[in-house]
Amino acid sequence: MTLQSDDRTGCKDAADRIRRVLEAADPEAGWAVGGPDGILARSDGPGTGPGAGPGHDGNGYEAPCHDAGALTGVLALWPVIGSLVAEGALHLHTPLTAYGAGAAARTPAGTTTHHLLTHGGGRSAHTAAAALTRLAEHLGGSPLPELAAVRIWQPLGMAGTRCADGTLYASLPDLARFLGHLLSPADHPVPRAWTAESLRIRTGELTPPRGLLWRPAAHGTWTHGDTAAVWVHPRRRRWAVLFPADPHGPLRRPFRDAVFASPPGP
Repeated sequence: MTLQSDDRTGCKDAADRIRRVLEAADPEAGWAVGGPDGILARSDGPGTGPGAGPGHDGNGYEAPCHDAGALTGVLALWPVIGSLVAEGALHLHTPLTAYGAGAAARTPAGTTTHHLLTHGGGRSAHTAAAALTRLAEHLGGSPLPELAAVRIWQPLGMAGTRCADGTLYASLPDLARFLGHLLSPADHPVPRAWTAESLRIRTGELTPPRGLLWRPAAHGTWTHGDTAAVWVHPRRRRWAVLFPADPHGPLRRPFRDAVFASPPGP
């Protein structure tokens, strides 16, 4: 495992905790922890996307790309939907039928974008993601990967993020650009209002609680992904991403706890 870190507040302690967790559970995992200004600590792991091209960290280092297919919802679908909402092309509580037969295809009568964004897990999650993808492509006029590239990835400088071989590939530097943006004051390409509206409970007293494609997790975090996963902590302005070598292993919870359970340094 190659560990890269710096001396910013809390970085060394967090990196040490994460290293201990990794050595016990999944030493080949790729991971990173950071804030709005970039990566604080990381281990690239072996990477899985040689055909997708490397990502760059801004210092000439070519980071391996990881299979980020499990994160397509939050890296592509969620920000594209947010951009459509921001430009007034989409309203969360309007039935999909208002946007035409193509937008509402294979959804129950009365379904809204809000319903789909606050879905539960399991099979319903895949059904909702497929419906949201059809909606985004119908309104945006292009396939989802193209919409995400033009609207989100290119403006953020995520040069190594792309779809290939039927999945999504991304490097840790690209994920740092995306997640750091969500914690920054910047309002483009992902509007701050969209992030704020998404990272709060949108399901009332219903269980499980959900935001908009994000779900609340321990230690005040919001998360997306059940194998590869990302977390953001808006109040502490901290994010984390994990690519486990064993997607069904026990690493996800202890990794999250190692990053977020302890208070930040002074």
